[in-house]
Amino acid sequence: MTNTRIPPARAERPAVRAAPAPQGPSARDRGTRLLATLFLTPTIVGIVIFTVVPIVGSVILSLFHWNVIDSPSYAGLSNYGEVFGDETVLVSFRNTLVFMVFAVALQLLVALALALTINGRMPVWLRSVFRSAFFFPLVLSAASISVVMKYLFNQDFGVINWALGFVGIAPVPWLTSENAAMATVVLVYVWQQFGFSFLLFVGGLNNIPKEIHEAAALDGATGLRKHLTVTLPLLSPTLLVASVVGIINALQVFEQPYVLTNGGPGDSTRTVVMVIYETAFEQLRFGEASAVGVLLFVLIMAVTALQFRLSRRFVHYQ
Repeated sequence: MTNTRIPPARAERPAVRAAPAPQGPSARDRGTRLLATLFLTPTIVGIVIFTVVPIVGSVILSLFHWNVIDSPSYAGLSNYGEVFGDETVLVSFRNTLVFMVFAVALQLLVALALALTINGRMPVWLRSVFRSAFFFPLVLSAASISVVMKYLFNQDFGVINWALGFVGIAPVPWLTSENAAMATVVLVYVWQQFGFSFLLFVGGLNNIPKEIHEAAALDGATGLRKHLTVTLPLLSPTLLVASVVGIINALQVFEQPYVLTNGGPGDSTRTVVMVIYETAFEQLRFGEASAVGVLLFVLIMAVTALQFRLSRRFVHYQ
């Protein structure tokens, strides 16, 4: 009997399919991109025209002497030398920094305290009334508010001193004393500006899950301890935004000190933006004014960068 060997069957190789050819964006994707471009274009154009161009123009103008009447003459960095040698400019930077520290700190403290109060047990309608009332001063003109406050804080016939007289307190020189003038400007500024931070904090508190507060209460955290250990860490992103916006606005303060004290008494309330205005539009030294503006811009950028740098350690995201 002959043994017949049967060859093993060959495994069939799977057919190799060619990779699909890359396809371009569909008509729907192109339409979406076109629509997004159309919506973004006005904003981008506005930023370029009203932000980028003025910044570049100020930097260029800071290198020239120009009084509007005569042709600009190149000055190099001499304008910056004059700025650093001007005692009024240096005092204005010091005043602005002092104002920023006290105004932003008080603004955030008042806004946070009111937000925590409003966010407690309170009828919804009453909560809405308080939100509108606290935000209302922000929509008013800073100049008009300052005019009214100037009369209220007047030493001779102001309503505030008139009310203090009923309790036996002598008239306070709110706007004519170097120590009281800055405090008055800070109070008027905070009264108008805290509404923005207040709304930010209210929104941030509403985004904190109630389960976290309930768990903290079970662990024995109540009252101030709960706010310090639970609420503030979870509210830190909102606090960062409020502080960044508050510091940027405070470094550019103009209307309140200009209307209330006109920078006085002496130079005790003169701010950087007031110096820019006076140098440019009263003394017609646009080159020097632009140099001060550039330095203020650098200061704002440096402080903002420092805030975001520190936020890596102190801001906690859920």
